[in-house]
Amino acid sequence: MALDAALANQLRTLLDNLKKPVELIAAYDERPKSSELRELLTEIAGMHDLVSLREADGDEIGQRRPAFRIQRVGAPEVAVTFAGIPLGHEFSSLVLALLQVGGHPVKEDEATLAAARGITGEHHFTTYMSLTCQNCPTVVQALNALAVLNPGVTHTVVEGSLFQDEVERENVMAVPTMKLGEESFGSGRMELSEIIATLDERTGGSGAEVAAAALSDRAPYDVLVLGGGPAGASAAIYAARKGIRTGLVTERFGGQVNDTMAIENLVSIPHTDGPHLAADLERHVLEYEVDMIKGQSAAGITPAGDDGLVTVPLTSGATLRARSVIIATGASWRTMGVPGEDEYRNKGVTFCPHCDGPLFKGKRVAVIGGGNSGVEAAIDLAGIVGHVDVVEFLDEMRADEVLQRKLRSLDNVDIHLGRRTTEVAGDGAKVTGLVHEPRDGGEQVTTDVEGVFVQIGLLPRTDWLRESDIELSERGEIVVDERGATNLPGVFAAGDATITPYKQIVVALGGGSTAALSAFDHLIRTSAPEGADTTAETKVADGDPVESDPIDVPDVARV
Repeated sequence: MALDAALANQLRTLLDNLKKPVELIAAYDERPKSSELRELLTEIAGMHDLVSLREADGDEIGQRRPAFRIQRVGAPEVAVTFAGIPLGHEFSSLVLALLQVGGHPVKEDEATLAAARGITGEHHFTTYMSLTCQNCPTVVQALNALAVLNPGVTHTVVEGSLFQDEVERENVMAVPTMKLGEESFGSGRMELSEIIATLDERTGGSGAEVAAAALSDRAPYDVLVLGGGPAGASAAIYAARKGIRTGLVTERFGGQVNDTMAIENLVSIPHTDGPHLAADLERHVLEYEVDMIKGQSAAGITPAGDDGLVTVPLTSGATLRARSVIIATGASWRTMGVPGEDEYRNKGVTFCPHCDGPLFKGKRVAVIGGGNSGVEAAIDLAGIVGHVDVVEFLDEMRADEVLQRKLRSLDNVDIHLGRRTTEVAGDGAKVTGLVHEPRDGGEQVTTDVEGVFVQIGLLPRTDWLRESDIELSERGEIVVDERGATNLPGVFAAGDATITPYKQIVVALGGGSTAALSAFDHLIRTSAPEGADTTAETKVADGDPVESDPIDVPDVARV
């Protein structure tokens, strides 16, 4: 499988960053995919003098076929293994693996790098992914980096669609799914810092305590942003541009944007997708002096005391302090709250049709929800799975008419209106059916399905504020005024976690900038000398725009 000219040229340029020779060790079988892999690896090996290719000797790289290992010449412990062909969303993982095995530095903060190198013992990871999964590259790249940084860690990436027997044997019902040896390690998007913390917890290490203590020792911030979605990114940029000390805490940068594929209403950008937009936002934030803290989340908030500092404890045990705080924690998927939903999560119950759809190829699945997200999910899945049952609580679907027409035109879709889901049935290992009944009462029916895709909206991520003094609405949203201010002095909020009515990316971006400008105004007023007039309205304007030529940044890797 030859790369198209644009990707080939990008890769050829990026390979100039190699510092040490790497060897591609390949193993093939008789399937057509092996021929495609052979062609791809031969092309890559011909791009640079520091890259060579040879066939594996027996089971040198394991028994999976087709597969290949990227290994540093003279240091075989520095290696990562791919079972399959890492194209699509995983092409960036392939590029980064080549560069990092070849000596190009891993781009992480010093604390994370030190923690990765400090892991003791041997740990053998396997990640199951699909090429259509937008969350998989984050996990694949994190574990690849860990394998490069620490000689005691190995990582094998398995493309699920090429190894269906193994996927079914291992009961992999969602991607990315990680195993540590023979045991389950985790499922879903995880940053390197999260993986290290989880591994540390499992092995009884002290890395998490040391990291928490180091965080607690950091100097207070002028503005501390909680959340790394569009609102948080915008707030951090606007704050940092004022020249004030800015920090940003996030579990995963991009938030729910990472789970969105088609974005066509972001003004001035006719079309993009969530992973690309999240990467662009992160690159923009890091152009400024923002102290970004990943893999962490807030556990509460304490109003400013006599020292004028708001205190934010983190779930890791660390504590941060700031003169002002902007809460932009966003929202998470709404769940059905029925028996079996939690038990079979990632065992058939899933929230991402783009990520997990290929795992249900040829099978029967259900989609819960008749709004735009539910109908779009059903349309996408209908092209992959054997049959789709759409279950909607109301007597009519709320999706746009054009989407409904498309859905009704599909032969392998059944629509069930006015139905209440009462249970997700399973055999203990995986989903076997969906139990539902008429909304107004009546006989329950069990529809035999192997997957359930829940698409019924979002809930604000504000549970951690329930015991705080922050005012919340009945729906748990943070109450803010037109300036993004909460009821606590010095604490602001923006984005999907607030009462702002329209949960849109462009609205969150504006809300984040508003909150940052309001926080800066608050800092000016609270630091004014005694006797100064702080009653007049202060208008805070950002700097004049600077025109520059656009730069084409390769989106195949973050180097």
